[in-house]
Parts: sequence; C-alpha cells; structure tokens
Amino acid sequence: MKDLMVIFLGAPGCGKGTQSDLISTSMSMAHLSSGDLFRKAILRGDELGKAVEIYFKSGALVPDSITTKTVLAHMNKEGIRRAILDGFPRTISQAESLDQTMNAEGRKIDAAILIDVPDDELIRRVAGRWICRICQTPYNFPDGPQGARCKCGGDLYQRADDNRDTVAKRLAVYHENTAPLIEYYEKQGKLIRVDGLGDMLEIAERIKKVLSEL
Repeated sequence: MKDLMVIFLGAPGCGKGTQSDLISTSMSMAHLSSGDLFRKAILRGDELGKAVEIYFKSGALVPDSITTKTVLAHMNKEGIRRAILDGFPRTISQAESLDQTMNAEGRKIDAAILIDVPDDELIRRVAGRWICRICQTPYNFPDGPQGARCKCGGDLYQRADDNRDTVAKRLAVYHENTAPLIEYYEKQGKLIRVDGLGDMLEIAERIKKVLSEL
C-alpha cells in the first residue's frame, strides 16, 4: 500500500475530526490530531499538558514550536507512512516546517482537503457540542443537554473551548492564522475544496472519492 499523507483543513466545527475518524478507518490511514495529542497530555497532567492547557482555555493557538515538535515526534515514533493530519499544520510556519522535515526524508504532503462550512453554521455546531465523560462520544445539543445522558450512561460535559464566546474567538484566530494555509497549498497545487454541509456520511464519500483519485 503506497504512502499517502493528507491534511484536513477547515475552521473549528467543520467536521475534521469526524471525517478523519470515518475515512482513516476505511482507507487504512492513521488519524493524527494535534488537538487530541494535546488533550491527552492535559489529562495526563504531564509537562506538555501543563504547557498547552492555558492556550486551550483561552481559545488561543498553541505556539508553533510546541505543536510542530509534538506532531512530528509522534509521527516518527510510530513510523507513520499513511495519515490524515487533522488540526496540523495551522500556520504557515508549521506548514513550512512540515514540508522541510518531510522533504528531508524523501516524503511529501499529497493533498490538503478544505472542508468548507459557513461561520454561522460552525458556531451553531461547536457551541452545541457535548462530550461523554466516560467514553468521549460527542453529541450535539444547541440548547444544552437538559438532563440527557450518553448511551453508555455517562454524564455529558462541554469542553472549555466549546462555549459560544470562545468559539467566536477561535474562528477569529482561524481566519487570521490558519486561513492563509489555503493560499499556501493552492500555490502548491495541492488544495482540494469539499462541501462540508450535509450528512456526515455523504461528506465522507465526497472526500474518499477525492482521495481515491490521488
């Protein structure tokens, strides 16, 4: 099976994580999420977790140096050759660092998939997102869970970075720092836009069709 390295781009709430889970399984690819790596570190309470927790709570981006080092170290440790990069790179600096490292290893990014969703829909989605404390299954309750529980019986909670004010700030940060990546990969001829509205399985099929043609 040939190497395949793909980046999923898009604002918070566009469905990068959901689509990465669906597609990585069906196409035998690793799902690498910088956000997940950081959240696990926060739960462990280790040095990395303590360093990034303050950025999560404020809605700010984790500094490029920390993000790049964390993701590349994980990729190299696991010997990953086929992967979807979800949430990384988020800045031009991270993208350049990623390209330099991969080029030095004789590898490359094959495509950057932009999951396109309007801002008003993104705010509605993220502000209504709740997570099970036990199994981490996500749910969407725009008006709050109102006593609902997970199918496993666990309580639901909302991440500190998923309230409406923080979501708005995260979108502002995205447009300022991450959106320029669209132009970066467009110039490389690697950007592919995919409509992010509709049923998640329909969106997954759109993305898989694109990947199968690479």
